[in-house]
Amino acid sequence: MANLRRSATVLVLTFLFALSNAHNITKILAKDPSFSTFNHYLTATHLADEINRRQTITVLAVDNSAMSSILSKGYSLYTIRNILSLHVLVDYFGVKKLHQITDGSTSTASMFQSTGSATGTSGYVNITDIKGGKVAFGVQDDDSQLTAHYVKSLFEKAYNISVLHISQVLTSPEAEAPTASPSDLVLTTILEKQGCKAFSDILISTKADKTFQDTVDGGLTVFCPSDSAVGKFMPKFKALSNANKTALVLYHGMPVYQSLQMLRSGNGAVNTLATEGDNKFDFTVQNDGEEVTLETDVVTAKIMGTLKDQEPLIIYKIDKVLLPREIYKAVKAAAPAPKSSKHKPKNAEADADGPAADAPGDDDGEVADDKNGAVSRSSVVMAIVGLCFGVWLM
Repeated sequence: MANLRRSATVLVLTFLFALSNAHNITKILAKDPSFSTFNHYLTATHLADEINRRQTITVLAVDNSAMSSILSKGYSLYTIRNILSLHVLVDYFGVKKLHQITDGSTSTASMFQSTGSATGTSGYVNITDIKGGKVAFGVQDDDSQLTAHYVKSLFEKAYNISVLHISQVLTSPEAEAPTASPSDLVLTTILEKQGCKAFSDILISTKADKTFQDTVDGGLTVFCPSDSAVGKFMPKFKALSNANKTALVLYHGMPVYQSLQMLRSGNGAVNTLATEGDNKFDFTVQNDGEEVTLETDVVTAKIMGTLKDQEPLIIYKIDKVLLPREIYKAVKAAAPAPKSSKHKPKNAEADADGPAADAPGDDDGEVADDKNGAVSRSSVVMAIVGLCFGVWLM
């Protein structure tokens, strides 16, 4: 019993430690009014939300006087977001680490690099420990000039978050380039340029492109099947009724902006553009480490990469066409079925629209796990904590 109590205590302390790792960049910066402008624009550009979701991050903050150098140029909010993204490093650099850089210089990725707007390595930041104990920063481009220097540490929580005051705003031609507002972004054009022409074509053919486009300003997440996945599925797609074709295409969009970090931290069912009334048309987001999958109970698709990330629009490439159970009957693995078996029962799939030709074949996608078995990490953690407290009190 004593061993059980000790184990329960360890699990509870581990859980509480995980909670203690949460941070709030807005509250951290609010303690010093000289950073109020930088803090305001982190919130206005939604970068604050991204910073708070990440477990390991370094923020290079600039004071109000330094912010005036970019605000005086009349940049759009979307361009300001790109510039400030250069100030968010996706690694931890506390004061001690700054002065222990191997060979005196290093290069690390910023959040701007992850947007896909940075060309080459222009989204990387150079950090150099120079003579006299000073540390300088500069955007990695052709010149690699060190334009800003370290002033002081504002906040540090080891290996979790570091907020450092630097002397000047970091800029690059790519970050300062005019950025189109959401209403100026033509989704089908972006898809064609990013290797999703086949999906763009069916968006246009079903007239679903208007629904996607009208949703961009309020937030839109698009899951684009690869050209090969769409090409493979086209014979079955053509056999669907017009209504089901449109619903299937709309099923590949969510009316909200969801970054990859958001998807990784929030397992569970999500609505799509096809959701309406009693027609749920949802699927389940699941993650295993860095890998994120979308489970429809008919097929499981994997996110292969991010094609475009310009809030409020984000586009992912996935390896399979998403098949909604409202059109295709869900197929659930027989228990206890051998793990290696992927054969479907002959009568397990029938198209809700009528023709048997609509039913996906074995090579259209794997059978998704039973949705009732998909439990979020938070639910599991809370259940474990409750069990541990129960054991400890015995």
